Amino acid sequence: MIPVTSTLVRRTTDEQALARLHREHGKALLGFLLGLTYGDRHRAEDLVQETLFRAWKNPEALESGDHASLRPWLYTVARRLAIDARRARLARPAEVGADALEQSPAAEDRTEQAVAALDLHEALRLLSPEHRDVLVQLYFRGASVREAADALGVPPGTVKSRAYYAIRALRALLPGYGRRSAA
Repeated sequence: MIPVTSTLVRRTTDEQALARLHREHGKALLGFLLGLTYGDRHRAEDLVQETLFRAWKNPEALESGDHASLRPWLYTVARRLAIDARRARLARPAEVGADALEQSPAAEDRTEQAVAALDLHEALRLLSPEHRDVLVQLYFRGASVREAADALGVPPGTVKSRAYYAIRALRALLPGYGRRSAA
């Protein structure tokens, strides 16, 4: 069984060694890591702490007693941590702030268009075949009155008349889609 005082002395010694390590190498590590993090002080400070934590987790590195010879080892650990952190940031998508979301265009909502298309499809189904055929020729196929008349085998005047009455019938079947009056 290890006496409590021995554990306490070792822990205090570890804390003192770590504090001395930070005093002796902290500024140099921070300057080194500021260069590797492109001047990002917060990231560099985090990496300094992680580097010193790794040194603390590897007591064999601290046991040499010669803290000056630790600097190359600390720089190697710090450089590797910086590289790993950069790779981790590049591997995930960039973070977007709330202000960027507010400035981005809203997704186009096509719900109303879909409902209107369904309503129109149903209304066209309710029209007489003659009225429906004229509207299909003129508005969906883009035919001229002459082309629609030829396709349907009727005179152009009949195409015009049927189109007029077909549109009136559609307006009656689709009351919410008519002209809107200014309020």
